[in-house]
Amino acid sequence: MTPTRVKAARAIAVAADFLQIVVFPAFMPGAASPWNDGLDALVALAMILLVGWHWAFLPSFLAELVPVLDLVPTWTAAVFFATRGQGKPESPADAIDTEVVSSSPARKSTT
Repeated sequence: MTPTRVKAARAIAVAADFLQIVVFPAFMPGAASPWNDGLDALVALAMILLVGWHWAFLPSFLAELVPVLDLVPTWTAAVFFATRGQGKPESPADAIDTEVVSSSPARKSTT
């Protein structure tokens, strides 16, 4: 997973949850909204294409079909769970780990 794919997946998930929680209920009341279901199908496909299959996507997709649970940001939670620790640039294999050590010169004893 590249950082760009992870960022894209997270942005899509946040946007989809925003649409489903804020925008769609204002304009399309009712549990059986075909626009809402179509958005869920597209988001599920986008998540699989961007970050691959993860088991967290299945409960999110099913929860979006339940009328009250679709007000929970399940796509955002699932994609952040699926991509946790991913998308960070990897350090090169030939990098040398260094440490700066400072020491003061040894003191001469005066005895």
